[in-house]
Amino acid sequence: MGSESQDFLSDPAQDGPQPGPSWQRRNWPQVGGAAEDELTRALDPTTLREGIKAAAKKAGTPVSDASVEEAANDTLRAIMLIRTYRVRGHLAADLDPLGLHHSDLPADMTPEYYGFTGAALDRKIYLGGTMGLQWATIRELVAILRANYCGKVGLEYMHITDVEERRFLQDRMEGADKHIEFSAEGKKAILGAVVRGEQWEKFCGKKYVGTKRFGLDGGESMIPALEAVIKYGGQLGVKEIVYGMAHRGRLNVLANVMAKPYKVIFHEFSGGTANPEDVGGSGDVKYHLGTSTDRDFDGIKVHMSLMPNPSHLETVDPIVLGKVRAYQQIRDDIGTDIGPGAKHKQVLPVLIHGDAAFAGQGIVWECFGLSGVKGYNTGGCIHFIINNQIGFTTSPQFSRGSPYPSDVAKGIQCPVLHVNGDDPEAVTFACKLAIDYRQTFGRDIVIDMWCYRRFGHNEGDEPGFTQPLMYQKIRAHKPVSELYAERLQREGVVPAGFLGEQVAAFNAHLEEHFDAAKTYKANQADWFGGRWSGFNQPMDPESARRNVPTGIEQKLFDSLGRTLTSVPGDLTIHKTLGRVLDAKREMFNSGEGFDWATAEALAFGSLLSEGYSVRLSGQDCGRGTFSHRHAVWVDQTNENKYVPLTTVPHGFFEVYDSPLSEYGVLGYEYGYASADPKTLVLWEGQFGDFANGAQIVIDQYIASSESKWLRANGLVLLLPHGYEGQGPEHSSARLERYLQLCAEDNMQVCNITSPANYFHVLRRQMHRSFRKPLIIMSPKSLLRHPLAKSSAEEFVGEGHFMRILSDVNGAADKDTRRVILCSGKVAYDLFEARDAAELADTQIIRIEQIYPFPGEPLAARLAKMPNLEEVVWCQEEPKNNGSWFFVEPLIEETLTNAKAKVSRARYAGRHASASPATGSAKRHTLEQNALVADALGLSARSEIRRKKKS
Repeated sequence: MGSESQDFLSDPAQDGPQPGPSWQRRNWPQVGGAAEDELTRALDPTTLREGIKAAAKKAGTPVSDASVEEAANDTLRAIMLIRTYRVRGHLAADLDPLGLHHSDLPADMTPEYYGFTGAALDRKIYLGGTMGLQWATIRELVAILRANYCGKVGLEYMHITDVEERRFLQDRMEGADKHIEFSAEGKKAILGAVVRGEQWEKFCGKKYVGTKRFGLDGGESMIPALEAVIKYGGQLGVKEIVYGMAHRGRLNVLANVMAKPYKVIFHEFSGGTANPEDVGGSGDVKYHLGTSTDRDFDGIKVHMSLMPNPSHLETVDPIVLGKVRAYQQIRDDIGTDIGPGAKHKQVLPVLIHGDAAFAGQGIVWECFGLSGVKGYNTGGCIHFIINNQIGFTTSPQFSRGSPYPSDVAKGIQCPVLHVNGDDPEAVTFACKLAIDYRQTFGRDIVIDMWCYRRFGHNEGDEPGFTQPLMYQKIRAHKPVSELYAERLQREGVVPAGFLGEQVAAFNAHLEEHFDAAKTYKANQADWFGGRWSGFNQPMDPESARRNVPTGIEQKLFDSLGRTLTSVPGDLTIHKTLGRVLDAKREMFNSGEGFDWATAEALAFGSLLSEGYSVRLSGQDCGRGTFSHRHAVWVDQTNENKYVPLTTVPHGFFEVYDSPLSEYGVLGYEYGYASADPKTLVLWEGQFGDFANGAQIVIDQYIASSESKWLRANGLVLLLPHGYEGQGPEHSSARLERYLQLCAEDNMQVCNITSPANYFHVLRRQMHRSFRKPLIIMSPKSLLRHPLAKSSAEEFVGEGHFMRILSDVNGAADKDTRRVILCSGKVAYDLFEARDAAELADTQIIRIEQIYPFPGEPLAARLAKMPNLEEVVWCQEEPKNNGSWFFVEPLIEETLTNAKAKVSRARYAGRHASASPATGSAKRHTLEQNALVADALGLSARSEIRRKKKS
């Protein structure tokens, strides 16, 4: 029933790649813009008058100077009229299938506004080649302008400053010969696609009465239009398309664009997803699921994938963009990224939006903000808005203050094609133009398809409660297939009865698949195909066998030391960076004092040398928020950048200071990591506190996509965390929130205290045969803490990540009466206070990995302490934050397994608080001293000593 072999894109006047600039333009092109088009040239007085004289002479009718002046004035007024149509013609376009939006012609788009009335309407006017016309009457000109700009397609593009981009669009829209034309076979194929889209919804509605499907009903023209993107994109070099969309029409796209077998979808409708044990995971509703497939048009194969998405509208957008970027990297399809030499031609992102969500969700703008930015550019995205003119129960005038839902796109000078959804040829033409533009200029473009939602928000919803007039219109409105079939019948393209035959044939096809679904059994999901081949699901999270050797050879260690400390002769570095590098050289010379940043660089460099790639992004991550990383060295004379790790052979290293966005950038990096398990992808929050701006990505993807959508991911989050008296927005990465999300071995949460252990956890992330998200409460003060140092021998040899770190200076096991368990920076406060108080019966054990909880090694450690009397959990976070409520039952279970005399741990830390931290440095110090003393029992001991003395 497919249409792959049918040419529904035939348009001899426009087929084939169009010439365009040979380099990728930035969002803000050279100065000049609108002042350089043919209208301005025509406005030049000398050029205009000479042109009129030459044209008159050629016609054999010499004219006087007065006649030339009058003709020039006519030309100027006509050009002003043309420009008005170019800028505002879309306001009068015939876009609304329901006729609720009245497209009245603005006054300045009438000939009268420019002084053309009566006989002047039929006077020949010199246009000098504008719109392909030398001479035309105003009546002829207005007819062409209205056909070009006020028909079923309305184009917004005059906000674009780049002349070549505007000319490109004008060439395809303007002129007396610019009609939307398809061959007879192409028209039949378009009708066939509309029928499939329409009948699919009706069939599901009959077979599954009352079941939500969020149907496309009313927007079926999208189906042939998306097929146009596949077909024409393939002709222009696209080899892969990644789609992201929400609920509306998703099942239709899965069935009729992605070619997911109908029987599989029917199986899911019948409850197949209610038995996730058949495929693994917990499952999700059918209109959240994704798929991947190949489509072949005229011998050109295009691979397509539709990303799974949650109900959170537009959340999938940055995920798609990040995944596309990874695929482009894998295919060597990036080039210089932006400017001359950019590529981005083989992998295409397509995002399908609802009108209310596109206008209302800020993540849409965050994604536009990534467009054209080095490190995040994908060479343009095609945005397709299903403009139902309603959002759930809210009419447009109450959900936005702008004329169109697409207006946000103009912030990056993105062209917008508004199109009437009742004209499937116009919608298909718009998509064809969009892919042509994207492949030529490497920039985003929006199709705003005006349509309607035939039923309510879902098929069981009653829309008449809130929009009675709209739904009176909708109930009386013919479906797209009938309107288009009647048109083709009038044109003589199809005979009477053709539509009925198409409908009957397709329904019979659906019935066959419906019957086949009854015996269909889903296969166990294949998580690990393609780039993920060779990976697997991990073993028991409690098992120590999940650790792997992550030490490196001495030769590589020494080589990386030279790379990280050698300054090219032509580079002038900052004097403070010079001192930093001097300190690093001393580390490698002495083998002692390795700090956090150096350990990280060693992890990155060693992975690169082994053929892995590393991608690090986040606000200020090149230098590091705390001036600690210095992954990028900036020449102080010309601001040229040098990145030492890019010189390490085999792997690919990139580090980017991201736009000031958490939600969008974290989603982007998650998408990148989902596509490439062989790249260590890290996102660093400026402070860990700010990650809550991306909570939707954390909840809906990082924590749960493995369970819901059977998709593994190895993304690393670096979230600066630690209580140093900096107030409530610069202290807590909200460790408790990540722990609350932990279950079913879904991710790892660490609060690491040793540079070497940080080195090993990063290398472990890539050296294991599985991928799990890794959340690291990264340090602030520990970046330079004199005790938070490692020696060279901790990096070299057979070392590995330590889930717990024992106390090297603590009491002997037989003398230990108190064990303090803690995580993160507070350990060093405890060490210093314990040693100062000369406590000889206390050990401090650091829990470096909080989830999966290291119960096995901790129990083995505690079992060696026969005289243990007290176990304390100490944390610097308030009691209702941090780890306490998560670890308390796990510690109790561990004590039982260790056969300890102690059955439960005692809490030592701040009191519960609505705010994560105090804003007073003095109060912070008092609180910190008190919790440390409480953990060590110093207050009680002081009181005993006082009484003895008295």
